[in-house]
Amino acid sequence: MSTEKTDIYSRVTARIVADLEQGVRPWLKPWNAEHAAGRITRPLRHNGQPYRGINVIMLWGEAMAHGFACPIWMTYKQAQELGAQVRKGERGSLVVYANRVTRTETNAEGVEVDHDIPFLKGYTVFNCEQIDGLPPQYTAPAAPVLDPTQRIAGVEEFFRNTRADIRHGGNQAYYAIHPDYIQMPPFETFRDAESYYATLAHEATHWTRHGSRLDRDFGRKRWGDEGYAAEELVAELGSAFLSADLGLTPEPRSDHASYIANWLTILKHDKRAIFTAAAHAERACGFLTGLQPCAEARGREAA
Repeated sequence: MSTEKTDIYSRVTARIVADLEQGVRPWLKPWNAEHAAGRITRPLRHNGQPYRGINVIMLWGEAMAHGFACPIWMTYKQAQELGAQVRKGERGSLVVYANRVTRTETNAEGVEVDHDIPFLKGYTVFNCEQIDGLPPQYTAPAAPVLDPTQRIAGVEEFFRNTRADIRHGGNQAYYAIHPDYIQMPPFETFRDAESYYATLAHEATHWTRHGSRLDRDFGRKRWGDEGYAAEELVAELGSAFLSADLGLTPEPRSDHASYIANWLTILKHDKRAIFTAAAHAERACGFLTGLQPCAEARGREAA
């Protein structure tokens, strides 16, 4: 088990490091324009449920590398159960499954103690474009998209519902943790509306690190150190995940290129770093989504 776990961490990290060394961020442009599932989406399982965390980054990277427009992925067996068949010679893509097992051990005093042991397993999935004979919903062409004004209005409402203190002015975007506010340049100074909201998503991810929210701390002591770079990677991934969830397709921020060297340093020294960053980014997205009125309504219905 430990050998497989180590191998998966190494394989995933090596792939992302290789992309970053080429100046490519595998989470940057994860949209498609050819499928009914939407212009932009997280990767989806065969049942329509979205992948989460590190699997989002891994499958976005695979989709870009191979030019897949369809966001849906499934195992060989799942394709067969749908009466379809993976084409001969097609190579699958790695996704991972994390869980815990409980083992009971006897300590030095002769008392049985339960230990939770985390484990990571990998399995192979195929994009629907690698599979023949799928039902029509898996290969349907794109439907007309929503009016851009409506879509952006919904994004505006999303951030308003967080009740974060968002201020405008100056020429820098940042989150100030001690006074607890987000500073954004004026809306009209951005290239387009989507770039504004993607930047706001980045800063809103930072906003979740406050002690009253997710209390996220990587030991950051000064600008540019490893703790700083780790938090910036979380915010970068959080912005990518939120952009996908909100239907945004922004171009990269000009200042993000300067972070790549720092991210590479972290990833090369810790093969688990990208997994940790993706998990924190997913948690931040979940927190922000949980502040929406529809999330509160779902909670009341479940109760």
